[in-house]
Amino acid sequence: MAELKKAADRPAEPPARSVRVVVLALMITMLLAMLDNLIVGTAMPTIVGDLGGLEHLSWVVTAYTLATAASTPIWGKLGDLYGRKGIFLTSIVVFLIGSVLSGMAQDMGQLIGFRAVQGLGAGGLMVGVMAILGDLVPPRERGRYQGMMAGVMAFAMIGGPLVGGAITDHLGWRWSFYINLPLGAVALAMVTVVLHLPRKERSKARIDYLGAALLTVGITAIVLVTTWGGSEYAWDSAVIMELIALGVASLVGFVFVETKAAEPIMPLHIFRNRNFSLMSVVGFMAGFVMFGAVLFLPLYQQTVQGASATNSGLLLLPMLLAMMIVSLVAGRVTTSTGKYKIFPILGSVLMVAGLFLLATMDTGTTRFTSGVYMAVLGAGMGFLMQITMLVAQNSVELKDMGVASSATTLFRTLGSSFGVAIMGALFTGRVQDEMAARGGGGATEQSAQLDASSLAKLPDAVREAYEYAVASGTHIAFLVGGSVAVVALVAALFVKEVPLRGMAGPDAPEDGDGTAPKGRAAAMESQAV
Repeated sequence: MAELKKAADRPAEPPARSVRVVVLALMITMLLAMLDNLIVGTAMPTIVGDLGGLEHLSWVVTAYTLATAASTPIWGKLGDLYGRKGIFLTSIVVFLIGSVLSGMAQDMGQLIGFRAVQGLGAGGLMVGVMAILGDLVPPRERGRYQGMMAGVMAFAMIGGPLVGGAITDHLGWRWSFYINLPLGAVALAMVTVVLHLPRKERSKARIDYLGAALLTVGITAIVLVTTWGGSEYAWDSAVIMELIALGVASLVGFVFVETKAAEPIMPLHIFRNRNFSLMSVVGFMAGFVMFGAVLFLPLYQQTVQGASATNSGLLLLPMLLAMMIVSLVAGRVTTSTGKYKIFPILGSVLMVAGLFLLATMDTGTTRFTSGVYMAVLGAGMGFLMQITMLVAQNSVELKDMGVASSATTLFRTLGSSFGVAIMGALFTGRVQDEMAARGGGGATEQSAQLDASSLAKLPDAVREAYEYAVASGTHIAFLVGGSVAVVALVAALFVKEVPLRGMAGPDAPEDGDGTAPKGRAAAMESQAV
């Protein structure tokens, strides 16, 4: 009788077809978030030509990035407190409002402000997708959807610049924002109709406003340091030093406040779980490497190998295809075996190897050779990008799924900011040094924006000096990237192989910290899709 009662108490697994429909809606929303920056980036020269304000150009990107990074933890916590569906739909609506306003902007100041609104919404899109997947699909089953997520990422990175160029040329730059509306409408409709999560009582806990404010200030200071350092201001300038001091003071204050808050915006107890903390480190390093590679590989291929800037997205195809295929395979294996520790290790090894291989490229490296090196890096990223989120979510209770997803996303975002800043500073410094040493005064660091046809018009000596300088800058950037990525490998070696949770039952595996998962079965019991 006890066994019959136990079996009756198990939550019914949502129909696979229904889950697939929900996942499709989530992938459309994920595409919405990922495509935006890539499409807008392609349209920026036209936007500046129309609105003017070239001196404020960087703020169009910075405002969006700041708002996204600062709001990500808050969206995650709100979802935990008040229910994910309503908060997720709200983030989509905010993003679409920001998109419409950005498309209607009449000057650069308006565009910057409206991009910040758009970024606020974007902060809830990715964390909402990941947290809802964490609610709907047990970690043991989630691997089968990894290929879809990697495919969306690859499609966005390849198609974004191409779509952005086509829209700007044929419809005008304002449609680079308006294009979000049909996609967003489809996502809103599908999520509203097909997503059914357990009804959540409104939390009576007071929102941790002080913690949210301190975290926002700290994140903003960090992103500004990595964005302005070495470009707008010297690294040792008073502005950068003050931002560093403000960031450190805010984060120290945030940690203190979180230990006292009744309902902290980011509960520190999740970091006591070894696997969660290690995955945060691995995710940070993956973001550091990924966005650094995306920035410098097309630049190297356009400058040194003479590739066309028009097809810049296609230049990354070897890396992105490898990432998608490996992620799909890793997801299937994880689902069938429930094992995952080998994948962060393999991913970190391949990531380090790929970066050091890319660091060997020079002016004589062929496109085929660089493509093979990119594929090695892409395979490493494929093992890491989704596994980090899966293991992090498996390491926390269901009530903390939102903050766990937002923390993991935040660390990856901060990693990308540091990666672009540090690798960019090293790259620019080496290019300037090499140009000075080789007498290439006719081309400065601004020449990094020259396309293949413009480079061909330079005098032979200047062009050759610049090609060598770019190859040398790429070498030092990837060399440092590979050295930093070793940290991810060390962290991966210490990951504990804790069985992934499946549907609750008598043989339900332990939680990420070695204890039985709390609250998950009860929540999933009332869940119907």
